[in-house]
Amino acid sequence: MDMMNFVLWFAVGFVFGSIPSGLWLVKAIHGIDIREYGSKNIGSTNVFRTVGGKTAALVLICDAAKGILAVMLADMMSGGDLYVMLFAAIGALLGHNYSLFLGFKGGRGVATGLGLLIFFMPKVSGICFLVWLAIVLATRYVSLGSCVGALCAPCLAVYFGYPLPVIMFAAVAAAFVIIRHKDNIKRLLNGTESKIRQGSAKDLKK
Repeated sequence: MDMMNFVLWFAVGFVFGSIPSGLWLVKAIHGIDIREYGSKNIGSTNVFRTVGGKTAALVLICDAAKGILAVMLADMMSGGDLYVMLFAAIGALLGHNYSLFLGFKGGRGVATGLGLLIFFMPKVSGICFLVWLAIVLATRYVSLGSCVGALCAPCLAVYFGYPLPVIMFAAVAAAFVIIRHKDNIKRLLNGTESKIRQGSAKDLKK
């Protein structure tokens, strides 16, 4: 194994993942810094709560796409080396969580993690998304849906018989998501977690 090659693609993935889609898109469309509103997170959930669903959907797509693009590039340049792609994927996930452009702060990894699951495990990603959606619709707790959906990923990867390195990636990605939600988990346990509610850019001007 060429460790320098793995480090290179981890770095490439980290740069792709570091792109702060939520910050840049909300600033371009609405002229505000999303970090000054709501939970101060740059992810699609806080964007949804602050300026509404259309911009949040765009942020979600871009956050998912940046991980996919990093891995697709690694795939093309390495001739399909699975380990190279996985290193790029881990880099992208970490880059989203600890962005180079935000002083190593960032989102919680859900959308970027979903994009990576779509690339490596389409069936798993579809089921995890449905689990997330069902929980959010039933409880209106996005954090709960995200954590349960993340936990499902490695279990489903085992069930569908994916290669061990891909299963391990799913487990690592799930761990990242859950760790990034540790404060939400505490609030869920003590009953103070906020339920999802769509915001509007019009409300910011009042």
